[in-house]
Amino acid sequence: MRWRAATRFAVYAGGCLFVIGAGAPLRPAAQSQPPPASAPEATEPASFGIGRPATSAEIAAWDIDVRPDGTGLPPGRATPAEGAPLYAARCAACHGRTGREGPNDILVGRLPGDGFPFGRDPRIRKTIGNYWPYATTLFDYVRRAMPLDDPGSLTDDEVYRLTAYLLFLNQLIPADAVIDAASLPGVMMPARDRFVPDPRGGPGGSLGGSSPR
Repeated sequence: MRWRAATRFAVYAGGCLFVIGAGAPLRPAAQSQPPPASAPEATEPASFGIGRPATSAEIAAWDIDVRPDGTGLPPGRATPAEGAPLYAARCAACHGRTGREGPNDILVGRLPGDGFPFGRDPRIRKTIGNYWPYATTLFDYVRRAMPLDDPGSLTDDEVYRLTAYLLFLNQLIPADAVIDAASLPGVMMPARDRFVPDPRGGPGGSLGGSSPR
């Protein structure tokens, strides 16, 4: 009797698996059971049980933004002379004795004719005096983010003092000016007309931002 090894292989066609052996007719292989239907995806819970609602006091502590028209400015007042010693104590280490030396951002400096060449030469340093469009933004930023080692630690009167001093250093107000919630929005910054409302978000720029011209 002669023997020969059976040679078989499988072919998948037409949605069926066929086993082919030497000399054997083509026949479908036994079908495996279809996998069980997957369980429906779990719906996201209404709450993950993390955190708690913020209190009114906690919200008030963060709700301190100041708008270009002065909305949000707190009571207080200051003159540039009152800001000079505070600047020396809390700001000069990062921004320099006169606000021009650094090593961090340069705060003081005007450009000839109050030009606005930043789109043509990005190497020009942006300062309060040549780039910022609103004086109220200076108050808002100092109160919210400065000094770097202890942001939010300044009192409102101290923020007014620093704001007055920096505006004076940039030749935007005289030495005898009094800065408060009524006068600060009226300080005309050289770059104010260099910015336009940001139209993204709908008519009128509902995002509330602005972009340089």
